[in-house]
Amino acid sequence: MATIFTQIINGEIPAEKLVEDERYLAFLDIRPIRPGHTLVVTKEETDYLFDLDDATLGGLLPFAKQLSGPIQRATGCQRVGVMVAGLEVPHCHVHLVPMDAISDLNFAHSSEASPEELADVAARIRAEM
Repeated sequence: MATIFTQIINGEIPAEKLVEDERYLAFLDIRPIRPGHTLVVTKEETDYLFDLDDATLGGLLPFAKQLSGPIQRATGCQRVGVMVAGLEVPHCHVHLVPMDAISDLNFAHSSEASPEELADVAARIRAEM
């Protein structure tokens, strides 16, 4: 069965998509740690980050990098933190989290965002791209 991320990639589940190309997709997390929390996923459904081929792995952070400035400007955060946890969904992904302190990178702070909140943040990020 396809992962939830593959279903988002295929348009079977709605998401606030920010940017995509032939190998990657970035969209807002529905349970953000902070508003603007973005997931960057490979379109290839691979469970473990280090099982990716070198070209896909090597392109993941440069793809994610294009979002750091827009997320920072849209949210007013000091930095955009990067996390690779990889246990929540068996599909390679990177978390981009607006942060002002290291303690902001804590999944205990996540909570469900409404579709309206996600749409608002997505619009602000897209406006900064």
